[in-house]
Amino acid sequence: MDSIYDRAIALKKHVVLPESEDKRVVEAASVAVKKGVAKITLLGNEKAIKEANPEIDLTGVNILDPVTNAKTDEYAKLLFDLRAGKINKKTGLAEYATVEDAKKTILKDYTMYGALMLKLDDVDGMVSGACHSTANTLRPGLQVIKTSKNTPIVSAYFLMVAPESGNPFCEDGCFIYADSGLNQNPTSDELAYIAASSAQSARMIAGIDPRIAFLSHSTKGSARHPDVDKVVNAVKKFHEICPEEKADGELQLDAAIVPSVAKSKAPMSSVAGHANVLIFPDLDAGNIGYKLTERLGGFQAIGPLCQGLAKPINDLSRGCHMEDIVAAVAITALQTQII
Repeated sequence: MDSIYDRAIALKKHVVLPESEDKRVVEAASVAVKKGVAKITLLGNEKAIKEANPEIDLTGVNILDPVTNAKTDEYAKLLFDLRAGKINKKTGLAEYATVEDAKKTILKDYTMYGALMLKLDDVDGMVSGACHSTANTLRPGLQVIKTSKNTPIVSAYFLMVAPESGNPFCEDGCFIYADSGLNQNPTSDELAYIAASSAQSARMIAGIDPRIAFLSHSTKGSARHPDVDKVVNAVKKFHEICPEEKADGELQLDAAIVPSVAKSKAPMSSVAGHANVLIFPDLDAGNIGYKLTERLGGFQAIGPLCQGLAKPINDLSRGCHMEDIVAAVAITALQTQII
């Protein structure tokens, strides 16, 4: 993480944190500013935030109240224009009949407000999700920021940082786990594009040379099932779109990261036994996998971090620690160099 912080500090980016009602977020804003990780804008009423957190020094943190901000009307008009013609599936009516309707929404939904700030380049990135669901965090990103031109799919990964004591199967000090936060049951092609984004994140964010394992309950044909076929086809697609990257599959987890097992199960593989980017076949596996690694393995789980959006927005686990939020701010700053 030291390298990530150092690179973020050098960039001097500006990140908005919409969830000032959460003490962890307020503390993270203070720490991020004191470390110089990024300029921070915290959304909310300054008096209320300071009264709720008297022990936190907010010197240097920009506190912006959407209720009184002069640009709120501009943001409301932008949202109204961006969503023109969109129908609310529940009501069958227009999402926003008027600009005033859009304004009412953003004064209730500060994550949407932050996304609009990002759209107009008033900030460089956003981190949210400490007290909101992934859907509530990513919906504004998908509706306002949209998908990057470099990929057809937005996905989420966790940066899994090994404990200070190390881990015998983590050669680089960290893993990338994807998709562990967003796509429920990706197709073969979607897995391939998730892996492509993850390779870029490994290189640009974690600073490691990606060695990608497409995970399964099967290794090199040891089991036969449509779920295995999906992973095999994903590997083929990945090699078509990223022929220069090191990747293999299908691999069981032990074959992917344990050298002695890899020698037995996949002796011809250049990735098996040494993988640092793990592509899970579905969200169930990815979500369970990162939580097992965090809780039983003692790894720090930073994320879910988004890849594939046109501008950086990152989600947080509602069980996150303050330190995870600061780390997400640093990573968000680095993502400005990818997009």
